[in-house]
Amino acid sequence: MKTNKIALVTGGSRGLGKNAALHIAKKGFDIIVTYRSKKEEAEAVVAEIESAGQKAAALQLDTGIVSTFNAFIDSLKTTLKEKFDADTFDFLVNNAGIDAASPFAQTTEEDFDNLFNVHFKGVYFLTQKSLPVIADGGRIINLSSGLARFSTPGYAAYASMKGAIEVFTKYLAKELGGRGIAANVVAPGIIRTDFTKAALEGHPGLDEILSKSTALGRIGMPDDIGGVIAFLCTEDARWITAQRIEASGGMFL
Repeated sequence: MKTNKIALVTGGSRGLGKNAALHIAKKGFDIIVTYRSKKEEAEAVVAEIESAGQKAAALQLDTGIVSTFNAFIDSLKTTLKEKFDADTFDFLVNNAGIDAASPFAQTTEEDFDNLFNVHFKGVYFLTQKSLPVIADGGRIINLSSGLARFSTPGYAAYASMKGAIEVFTKYLAKELGGRGIAANVVAPGIIRTDFTKAALEGHPGLDEILSKSTALGRIGMPDDIGGVIAFLCTEDARWITAQRIEASGGMFL
């Protein structure tokens, strides 16, 4: 039977999800990453984790399509049994995300729905569907954003979804506390990833402006976030729940 704790990281094929998966693996935990379309990238993450001595697997999942979640949970159960000799996993990291910046007045209903489905509805129901498979004493870590604290034009819809996630996480902590499950939020500031590449490259000088607006004087890197997420999976974080941990280097203080 299962001898090691297991983390499920959505959107783990690249960016913050990949970095979080690698950091969690360094803590000695096994990893399952999900990917929407980048199968080869996800398999490369699995290979990197396995080369470091931990077990790992990759599963396809579009977190914006709730109707696929039952089939995903069935696939997850099969993978847990066959790959990890387990019936449950311990840490759910709801990381998968999309970007669709647009001024409030120009935001389309389609843009809004896409953001809602991935960043709130998908997180809500994937967590719900996962409840029978999350071990008692486990952890749920939801990704928010500094944009839920400060306002940057163009992100009204995205930031609103993240605000919803922060409220949702408090309810998870309250309702699942009886099972010993802790639920927390990690809220990054701007991080240099594929997710933000277009914004940074499309607005010359933005890097310098944001760096000057950050107490620690630079834009964040994935390594600034992955370790925070990994910490919340450890025994040292056992008494932390219902908290919002902003890892932004002190943006817009």
